[in-house]
Amino acid sequence: MYIKKDIILTFDLDWCSDEVLEYTLNLLGNNRAIIFVTHNTKLLDKIRLNKNIELGIHPNFNFLLNGDFRYGKSIDEVLQYYLNIIPDAKSIRSHCLTQSSTILDSAKEFGLQRAFNTLIPHTSNIELKPYKHSSGIIEYPHFWEDDVSVDCKWEWSVDKYLNYKGLKVFNFHPIHIFLNTEDLNRYTQAKPYLQNFKELEKFINKSTYGTKNFFIELMHKIENKE
Repeated sequence: MYIKKDIILTFDLDWCSDEVLEYTLNLLGNNRAIIFVTHNTKLLDKIRLNKNIELGIHPNFNFLLNGDFRYGKSIDEVLQYYLNIIPDAKSIRSHCLTQSSTILDSAKEFGLQRAFNTLIPHTSNIELKPYKHSSGIIEYPHFWEDDVSVDCKWEWSVDKYLNYKGLKVFNFHPIHIFLNTEDLNRYTQAKPYLQNFKELEKFINKSTYGTKNFFIELMHKIENKE
């Protein structure tokens, strides 16, 4: 597993552009991480060369729930759609954290071993640990996520989070790292330009501490954590 002590860095691609993804990869460097993939990109071959990165799948079941079958007409078909992109995936996190026992049972049948679908915020003051679901899949709850942190106005304190006891799974989105998001209104305004890199650059937060600053500081502290 791609874990350092009790810390796991994870990323949900959420259909980001190659430019935004490459920007994030350059910042990540050789740090260990799990990247949950939403789409095919030429950068996947580059990522596979990095032994410190595990590729998982980030299936979107929302369309299926609304009767839209663009990714498949069943849970199994949706899973297969994403496994066609990452055939050797062992980890899953659903878009919007959509989860059920039926989904996890199917995921187990497809050979997936780990799920990261449960957000238990650090504000719960619960010491988190991996646990085994009835399907046999091991759940790894995460306690911090960039968009939730921004929305809930959590403190930008890397030391505070690293000092929590138990499992510490951080979840980032490349777009929020690129924009250095500190307010979700920034993302909302930038959303029409997600695939237009030059326009997207105009929305980068350059004046206040944001997601990118937190990410860089976190990686620095992890690298130096004994």
